[in-house]
Amino acid sequence: MNQSMGLLKTSRKFHKWLMLFVGVQFVIWSITGAYMVFFDIDYIHGDSLVINHQTKIDPNDIHYSLKSLLNDYPQAEQISIGTFINQNVYRFSVAGKKLLIDATSGRLLSPLDKQTGQAAARYYYSGDGQVSKIELLIDNPPFELNPRVLPAWRINFNDFGSPSIYVSAQTGQLVGKRHEFWRLFDWMFRFHIMDYGEQEEIDNILLFWITLVAILACISGLFLVYFRIFKKNSENVIPSLKATTMKKSDIL
Repeated sequence: MNQSMGLLKTSRKFHKWLMLFVGVQFVIWSITGAYMVFFDIDYIHGDSLVINHQTKIDPNDIHYSLKSLLNDYPQAEQISIGTFINQNVYRFSVAGKKLLIDATSGRLLSPLDKQTGQAAARYYYSGDGQVSKIELLIDNPPFELNPRVLPAWRINFNDFGSPSIYVSAQTGQLVGKRHEFWRLFDWMFRFHIMDYGEQEEIDNILLFWITLVAILACISGLFLVYFRIFKKNSENVIPSLKATTMKKSDIL
């Protein structure tokens, strides 16, 4: 009996301190997990911010032939043909630099100037808001943009959620679409995986140790449940058996 009480006391103390240590993180996991589950992931990705333009290329509109392109740019690589604001264009690379050329006239369109970058953002954007800010990002991009797509134009709109459209200054392609709900989601995800640095590693060492401590806290909690329920019931049965034995002895 004394051994069981000692084990119960030790488990209670162990569980209390473990839960005190990881309790705050449990609250953070609950809040961040609820946020990530509540919002539709497609909305978070910003799919509703842009229009998925389905355009077809008419070969008769291609007046600047591929042969002419290779004559003018003999080192061209990764050549592709597509559209840019309803005009046919070539996209290719020369010595690692990406270029954009009008497939009708052969005119070099890249790098995009401010007016063309804004027109491209208007073409991709699905909302009706006005442009609140436009800037060219050459280096040190915000955390929400991959550095590999630089240089890029960032065009902010004054719509709900403060959406931003990112357009490559070299290819004119859409390279990013963000709003405040995505930005908050990114912070929620970092807090959820306990990534308080800039690595965004889901298997960081802090998360491992906190998870281990949480498992130990759960195990100690199971011990408490066992002692509270099963041991208590067994202790209640023993006195009742003793009382029954005494009554029978009194009769005899």
